[in-house]
Parts: sequence; structure tokens; C-alpha cells
Amino acid sequence: MSKIHAVITAVGGCIPEYVLTNDEISTYVDTSDEWILQRIGIRERRILKPEEGVGITCLAEKAIENLRSKKDFDPLEIEAIVFATSTPDYILPNSASLIAYRTGMTRAFGFDLSAACSGYIFALEVAQSFIVSGKYKKVMVIAGDVLSTVTDTKDRNTCPIFSDGCGVALLEATEEEEGIVDSILHMDGDSLEHLHMYGGGSVHPASHESVDRHLHFIHQDGKVVFKRAVTAMVNVCEEIMQRNNLSKDDVRWVVPHQANLRIIEAVARRLEIPIDKVMVNIDKYGNSSAATIPLCLWDWEKRMRKGDKVILTAFGAGYTWGAVYLKWGYDA
Repeated sequence: MSKIHAVITAVGGCIPEYVLTNDEISTYVDTSDEWILQRIGIRERRILKPEEGVGITCLAEKAIENLRSKKDFDPLEIEAIVFATSTPDYILPNSASLIAYRTGMTRAFGFDLSAACSGYIFALEVAQSFIVSGKYKKVMVIAGDVLSTVTDTKDRNTCPIFSDGCGVALLEATEEEEGIVDSILHMDGDSLEHLHMYGGGSVHPASHESVDRHLHFIHQDGKVVFKRAVTAMVNVCEEIMQRNNLSKDDVRWVVPHQANLRIIEAVARRLEIPIDKVMVNIDKYGNSSAATIPLCLWDWEKRMRKGDKVILTAFGAGYTWGAVYLKWGYDA
């Protein structure tokens, strides 16, 4: 009996129209275009302008429309939806159920997955597990965030970093030797002090006090997170390469979470992977958390070829981190 694999057969993406530049940010916090470029590597980022009833599912719906413009499918054939986000439209109902209704994927079951910036690679692991079990043949993976809603525009350390966006991937069953080959995923609970948003949960539910104390915004100790991110992503990429007998020359693309250009460059340097084999778009999109890796795949789709050996790697709050090794499944 042939082995079942889970392969990405199409990707889609959506970014908001509004472009927030470094110069605009410098009008309300003490920063500059030069400072942001040197320390983060971002020139501009996309922001979803606040409107009544508009959130991450709005971007997800458009990302799925974008995917279907390239590879159409019957929405009723989608059997599961895994929606990776830290900024759902609502606490309940979940965003997966909302997007299923809006896009006609009404025969699917689904749920939201919260793993911060590692959400996409965690969602891929879940989706491919569903498929290789033989129970499901088509799974929609959605990963996106609207971090502008939880970013303090008065915090010089975080407001230049975060942005909004959403990427999607259709995973299907195949008996060909392609798709997701291996994954190594980790988490620990050591990030609460250094990377958190205390407000909005059951410990600090919304109140006048929680709002006044800015508990509903992301807080980050950049130096601590920087060191942990580089070490974690390098180690897990080296481990997955060794486990699958991959040399640096075998790897066609490395797709890192777009948190900070210096982190990306440090990871590539330690892995001895040329930067032209590393997908980088943080300069124009910023850090959109779970969306960054799928948006890279969306940007680079036309340059990827069937059989390309690709490593995805991410690090985020939790801490959560990991790497996924896959063989790309199609020529765009």
C-alpha cells in the first residue's frame, strides 16, 4: 500500500490596502526611518483600518478568494479548517466557523489554533496529521493576525514592528513523494515575562483598570526575545536537516518567520545558507505574526518549483518554535 502524504497544492494571501510608513510612525513616537531600518529592517507595514465588523476573517476570506483565482475547488469538499490566529474576530464563536460559513466550506469541521508567530507551522502539523491518518483528503490551513488591534502606538519598542495580514494553504492527500516530510515543534512557558499581552483573558478580563494599565497591548523585551529566537530557530533547523540527511546545498528555500531582519540574517549566517535562498519580505509587510510564513510562500510562489526542498521555521510567544521540512508540490 502506498504511503499517504499531505501536500500544499495552492496558496493565497491578503494584505490590507493601507500602508503605514516609518515616517508616519515617527510623527507620534520618538523614532525615525533610519532607526527602524537599522534595528528591525522594516520600511513599511500593512494595517487593517478599523471598521465595524471587520477583523481577521475579512482578510482570510479575501485570501481564500485569491487562492481560488489560481486553483478553484468545491468548498463543500473541504473537510477540515485549521485557523491559526492570536487575534480572532471574537472570543467566541471561533474564526474557523465564521470563515466556513462565509466561504461555503460548510461541511468542514474546524477550530482556531493559538501559537502566536509559530501558528502556521503548528497548523501545518495538525493538518498533515489529519490527512496522513487517511480520514481527510482536503484541509484548509489559514494563518493570520491583525496585530494593529493589540499594538500600543505610543510604545516605541513595539509599534514599528507589528502589522496585519493573512495567508492560506490548501493541503491535499497524495501518494507522490512530495509534501510535508518532517516537522519538529517545541514550546515552553518561559515567555510570560518577556513577551505577553496580559489583558483580555480570564486572569485580567477587560475593565477600566485593565485598559488604563495598557494590559491589552503586546509587551516585549526585544533583547531577550532576539537571542532566544535566533538560538531556537538555528538549533531546530540544524536538527531537522540532520534528521533528514539534508546538506545546506540540498535546501532550496528557507522560510523564516519575519520578526526582525537581523534575526533572519543571523539564522541564515549560522546555518551557512546564502541569503538569496532565504525568503524575506519583512521590509514591506512587517511582522504579521502567524501570517508571515504563508505570505512569503504567496510572494515567492511563482519562483518555486515542484520538488524544491523547503524548510519553514518560526519562533513566537509561548515560547513556541519549530521547523517543517517539505517538498514543494507544484509549479505555479
